[in-house]
Amino acid sequence: MDQQHAPRPAAHRRAPSPGRRLRRRVLLGVSAVAALALVGGGVAVARTVVDLDTGIHRSDIHLPVAGASASSSAVPQAEGESNILVMGLDSRRDEDGNVLPAATYQALHAGDGSDGGYNTNVLMLIHIPAGGGPAVGISIPRDDWTTLPGAPDGNAEGKIKQAYGYELDQTLRHIVNTEPGVSHDDAYQQARSAARQEEITTVSQFLGGVPINHFIEVTMAAFYDIAQAVQPIQVCLNETTSDTYSGADFHKGLQSLDAAQALSFVRQRRDTSGSGVELTDLDRERREQAFIVALAYKLRHEDVLTNFPLVQHLIDTAKQDIALDSGFDLLSFAGDAQRFAGGGITFQTLPIVRYGVEDGQDVNIVDLAQVRSTTAALIAASDHPAAAQSATPSTAATPSTGAAQGTAGTGSAAGQGAAGQSAAGQGAGAAQGAPTTSGVPSTTTTSAAQPLASGGIPCVN
Repeated sequence: MDQQHAPRPAAHRRAPSPGRRLRRRVLLGVSAVAALALVGGGVAVARTVVDLDTGIHRSDIHLPVAGASASSSAVPQAEGESNILVMGLDSRRDEDGNVLPAATYQALHAGDGSDGGYNTNVLMLIHIPAGGGPAVGISIPRDDWTTLPGAPDGNAEGKIKQAYGYELDQTLRHIVNTEPGVSHDDAYQQARSAARQEEITTVSQFLGGVPINHFIEVTMAAFYDIAQAVQPIQVCLNETTSDTYSGADFHKGLQSLDAAQALSFVRQRRDTSGSGVELTDLDRERREQAFIVALAYKLRHEDVLTNFPLVQHLIDTAKQDIALDSGFDLLSFAGDAQRFAGGGITFQTLPIVRYGVEDGQDVNIVDLAQVRSTTAALIAASDHPAAAQSATPSTAATPSTGAAQGTAGTGSAAGQGAAGQSAAGQGAGAAQGAPTTSGVPSTTTTSAAQPLASGGIPCVN
């Protein structure tokens, strides 16, 4: 087997070492690629999308649709709606399985091509309603323990992020052992497609039969290239904090980050300064959302995309580090993302019950009924925002353990989703402020339980 391209079968099962903790940063790549084609305007945008579309990796896979799930509670889908699953990989290689330039590994401080695995450490469902209403991004915590429908590598259960890596390992070994005439490159791409299929099916079932119309997959390399190209990027923190593991060292309030600091910002999940600031893996997920919002704000308000050499660089990055399903039409997606950057999307993280241990692994224990009803409520609130905003919000809950940070509130799970979306509407209005006359963007302080809205610079933990 060609070791340059072969995945490391055990990589997605090992406990992370300090040098391998840079995990879920790849979602930035999706945001920047969307922005370069979707936040700009006119003929240049169309030309950009066409250029991007001609060289990007595609997978012809079966995407779950309404009613296809064995679950009787499958979420219905109205005509014109769309659900896009964003998957960010832990791999330190590009979409072809090639190692990255040595300078990139040095800048990432993430080991080399032999490190990492094929966990989907970012999982986010983007629901785009029919008729131009507000979209919602639903983050799925990567360590949620769940059933794996295809039992890849013999694993009937696992962390939701592991479905991809298990299936890739199983399929690649099968092709190599049974089809000697297939080249390794072809076998590898077939295995990647099978892995995407398993992850998408797993997520759809986990969410209660939510139809998934498209996927976007991004590898880790995109983060550094894009962050370096568009730096500095402004973020906002609720508290001064530092962390020797990630290298984070930030003051309270609005600040500008270079590419290296951006990595620390989205990696941080603890505070080692003794300040008493409590952070968890879910806070890191919220920072990812905040960074996407901040990046979109920069691209929209600073005319970054009029720099055509930069745009071409981002396109080239996308072709190496992004994959889509065969039916994904980037040009038709342009109008939606234009709306997102200006405040047309909110982000929310699905609730967990507690942290636990399963099969010797640290995992998130979830209430599956709560996950599914919360998802359905968030989607319904996105489809009918007026009704959601007229609902009475429930009291937000922030347990002292931080285990349920990112939930929409207390009460029934369905009520949580509806109440959370009502709060999202309020937050969106507050966060959409354009830059002030001094040139400093407006900021909105958010609690862990409040939906995070696009259109400004959100202050997070």
